[in-house]
Amino acid sequence: MQAFSRSAASGLSVIEQVVDYFAAAIEARELTPGAKLPSIRSFALAGGISKSTAVEAYDRLVAQGLAVSRAKSGFFVSTPRPVLEIGRPAAAPLRQVDEFWMLRNALQLPPHALRPGCGWLPPDYLNDEGIRRVLGSLRRDPGDGLTAYGEPAGYRPLREQLQRHLDGRGVAAPLDGIVLTDSGSQALDLAIRLLVQPGDTVFVDDPCYFNFQASLRAHRVHVVGIPLTPNGPDMQQFEAELARHRPRLYITNTVLQNPTGISFAAAVVHRILLLSQQHGFAIIEDDTFADLEERPAVRLAALDQLQNVIYIGSFSKTLSGATRCGYLVAKQEWVEAILDLKLATTFGNNELSARLISRLLLDGSYRKHTEAIRQRLRKASVSVRKRLRDSGLEPWAEPAGGPFLWVQGGADMDASAIAGAGLKADILFAPGNVFSVSNTAGRFLRFNVAYAHDPRIFAFLKKRMR
Repeated sequence: MQAFSRSAASGLSVIEQVVDYFAAAIEARELTPGAKLPSIRSFALAGGISKSTAVEAYDRLVAQGLAVSRAKSGFFVSTPRPVLEIGRPAAAPLRQVDEFWMLRNALQLPPHALRPGCGWLPPDYLNDEGIRRVLGSLRRDPGDGLTAYGEPAGYRPLREQLQRHLDGRGVAAPLDGIVLTDSGSQALDLAIRLLVQPGDTVFVDDPCYFNFQASLRAHRVHVVGIPLTPNGPDMQQFEAELARHRPRLYITNTVLQNPTGISFAAAVVHRILLLSQQHGFAIIEDDTFADLEERPAVRLAALDQLQNVIYIGSFSKTLSGATRCGYLVAKQEWVEAILDLKLATTFGNNELSARLISRLLLDGSYRKHTEAIRQRLRKASVSVRKRLRDSGLEPWAEPAGGPFLWVQGGADMDASAIAGAGLKADILFAPGNVFSVSNTAGRFLRFNVAYAHDPRIFAFLKKRMR
């Protein structure tokens, strides 16, 4: 490997030259995964640069995912983690307890299993009757609506209804700024594809919705978690991390945050937007549970008016997981690029789902349906919180509504061990570290109050919490 030599003619700072030097060596396999980098002191001496310059360059290598720092050992070339780790032969119950352990088990547990850690509502909360009624009427619609691909942005009448729906949340969305997708997950994927490249740094809340982490891993970016407080992200830590990294993107739920159920304080939302403008990072605001909020909250997209925020929503959590329909809202410049990405990856639309949801919004039944869900969740939350306290678990914060409670046990609690043991007893728990980038939520569990009514759940917990 050729020695580093700074160049005044390159047009790059010395720090950037050092980063490019190591990046090229890693790309050329002159430095292989796991290889130790020269110590900061020795590299600075050999390259004729200051120690502080070398420190900054090494920090950038870590931020870009090219290197890892090990306490008292030094810096090493990163060992790429398999993007989705789907090739492992182990059955799902034997897998490491991570985001894919959660996703697989939530979807493939037997019907009799208990699901207090599930991320969606039970079937009896959803609108099966309304869906069946509307499906019967759709077959009588004239034209090719049930067979055609549809226009690139999606079914226009539903986008028009969404425009009015979003106006009630303070999000002024032009019709051509709304794009229908097959799910909220697809909307998230399209937005990430647009905004970041492999090696970029992305901020998320810690804890955050575990599928954010799964999606970002698939895009090979460097993820930094910002500790969450009951009012939103710790803004002092947010600013400290901004000084260390150059994030391209921040992904968050500001309303009914998953997994904690909190909504961000207005002052925190304002501060995040100000930092976004100052430091030039974009924001994806996932508002999937918006229709379950009890009190109106301040949204990033409403304040920003879609200048630097992509806003995402979905009907999967409130209407039907089988009726796949999500959407995203963005400024025109981004929408045009997103439409190209959408056509390249899926080509068409779920036109049937879009027409179905449009009918449910139009006849007013969706509004009545979501109000009924909110009432049921309010009652369930009171009962479940009492049972959790009796089991030795305390809520971390007062949720702003929705299905989730973020609860904590004592210092010696191992939530992953509880989840592993629970699975053997056909009980799905959601352990805290599945949601935590820093793996600092080992004594937390996320509970879905809509699923947490069976006394066997709490009997199991009491035995494990002794």
